Amino acid sequence: QVQLVESGGGLVQAGGSLRLSCAANGRTFSSYVMGWYRQAPGKEREFVAGISGSGGVIYYADSVKGRFTISRDKAKNTVYLQMNSLKPEDTAIYYCNKDPPGRDLWGQGTQVTVPS
Repeated sequence: QVQLVESGGGLVQAGGSLRLSCAANGRTFSSYVMGWYRQAPGKEREFVAGISGSGGVIYYADSVKGRFTISRDKAKNTVYLQMNSLKPEDTAIYYCNKDPPGRDLWGQGTQVTVPS
């Protein structure tokens, strides 16, 4: 069974950095467009960043542009999200999935907390 496992979240002060990882188990996702999403308390899940299968096309939500960087390692079947200059409004559970997302692929996510 295909499973996406997110990791790397934590508590970080405003202005700090974190690197999230998304490992795909059970199946290779190297040809898929992949994305990072987040859900803050009381809000709907929103798109954060996406990357094409080749890695040549990358796009971001306006709220994270210039601060976050998405990348992928095909050999490791892993997608990353480098988050710099973190803000309290970045506090959320972060998930990876295909773009557009597959309904059955949502994992547990990884919590990112940036205290105000």
